[in-house]
Amino acid sequence: MSHYLYLVRHGEQQDAEYGMPDGPLSERGKRQAQAIAERLSGVPFTGAWHSPLTRAADTARIMTNRMPALDSRPSTLLMDCIPSGPTPEMPHAFESFFGGVTAEEIEAGEAQMTDAVSEWLTPTHEDQHDLLITHNFVIGWFVRETFGAEAWRWMGVNQANCGLTIIRVRSAKPPVLITHNDLGHLPVEMRTGLPTPQPY
Repeated sequence: MSHYLYLVRHGEQQDAEYGMPDGPLSERGKRQAQAIAERLSGVPFTGAWHSPLTRAADTARIMTNRMPALDSRPSTLLMDCIPSGPTPEMPHAFESFFGGVTAEEIEAGEAQMTDAVSEWLTPTHEDQHDLLITHNFVIGWFVRETFGAEAWRWMGVNQANCGLTIIRVRSAKPPVLITHNDLGHLPVEMRTGLPTPQPY
């Protein structure tokens, strides 16, 4: 039996470029949420959860409006967070990211993601399909956990707004990453949220 996790990053946030910590979706973000809902409308979901932050809750509401048989519940385990702190093995290029991050934020994020992994990245007795609407760093941590990689490796695992990542959890074998940041449901002009490419 397999436990499938469908990880969706929230849609584009309104005025996100101005540094708002949380807020409603932009018009493009709403269209992104509609597109991923249509993409997933045929999946036999057994459960759905979303981060309580506005941008994720708005995404969940739009998605479940398109999938009326599905009810998404808020979970603090899917909140935006810092999943781990710097380690000796981490490349120096990532050190500047932690300049404004407190030890308390790191400790809280580590505890949250330990609980999130225990909650969802676990085998089930029958086939199960769970939808998780959350944030970039949370999805990066689930991907890192799937590969059993070093703690810092969630950094640089980026997912676009309303991109789709699917993980299959098996009872007798390690979990498998089926797809990461699939954007096939989004036209090019609707693909947002990834770092701007730097010239070489």
